[in-house]
Amino acid sequence: MSVEMDDRGRALENEYFHRKEQELIEKMKSKLSADNSQAGALECPKCDGKLIETAYENIKIDVCNNCTGVWLDAGELARITDKDKGEGFFGKMFG
Repeated sequence: MSVEMDDRGRALENEYFHRKEQELIEKMKSKLSADNSQAGALECPKCDGKLIETAYENIKIDVCNNCTGVWLDAGELARITDKDKGEGFFGKMFG
């Protein structure tokens, strides 16, 4: 009978530590993903701000969170002006 109690005690102890290890692993994963997302952010060429990717008419552009500067990757200006075609601001300016 005491052997069964010892086995049950070990099983409960193993289950407890397994659960605690899983909680720690999840905390470490979330911290690591948060650190990676901050490390991957681009810095603004004009100021010390971070560039945040934003959608402008389904085109991803980068906007600074500090100076609100807009930065375009290769081909994005052409895609924006093609969409406007003389109607919007960009189309009138570059069309």
